[in-house]
Amino acid sequence: MKDYDLPLFPLRTVLFPGQALPLHIFEARYRQMIADCMEADATFGVVLIQEGMEVGSLATPYEVGTTAVIEDIERLPDGRMNIVTIGQERFQLRSYDVTSKPYLVGRVSPWPWSDDAPPEVGLKRTVRRRVEQYVGLLSQASETDISLDSIPQNPSELAALAAVVLQIPPEQKQALLETPSVDELLRELDQMLREENRGLQLVLASTHLRGELDGIFSWN
Repeated sequence: MKDYDLPLFPLRTVLFPGQALPLHIFEARYRQMIADCMEADATFGVVLIQEGMEVGSLATPYEVGTTAVIEDIERLPDGRMNIVTIGQERFQLRSYDVTSKPYLVGRVSPWPWSDDAPPEVGLKRTVRRRVEQYVGLLSQASETDISLDSIPQNPSELAALAAVVLQIPPEQKQALLETPSVDELLRELDQMLREENRGLQLVLASTHLRGELDGIFSWN
């Protein structure tokens, strides 16, 4: 797979393959980037910011990101845009150019997750179960209706979904995105989901206990 040039959008978020990402485009440089992508029917790359800000001077990105295809676009009267994108494939950033365009342009290499060692069936089953449990616990803890339409069987799609639903800092999600193989990624997610589920269970248990005590004692 050959290297190629890719417009880059540094953000304070990590995009995974298959993930939907709505964006509000208001800066002139990114309006130009989206216009260029639409004209060429091309994708752009979403990269997590390592140093700098989303707005203002060009930020320094991490070296692994995900291409984003534009699925829908709403043009506003003042030139701003609302777009919906879908993550497509991972890439490694080899270098980037800050002079040829008003936005970053990276020289990237496609970097699909390795499937040389397919994950064990038991591991996939466990991660699926932990994802279901995690979403259910999140729904209880937030007192909102959170649900998944379906949980994929495909190992890479399952891993990406698990990484997306985890409520963890962007830097931790970046580490997941940089994991070389699907097998390693699922093993890491298995451990993280187990710990997150345990933490949520403790939070819910303490909240329930507090509620019961409130019914017996006055804390004033």
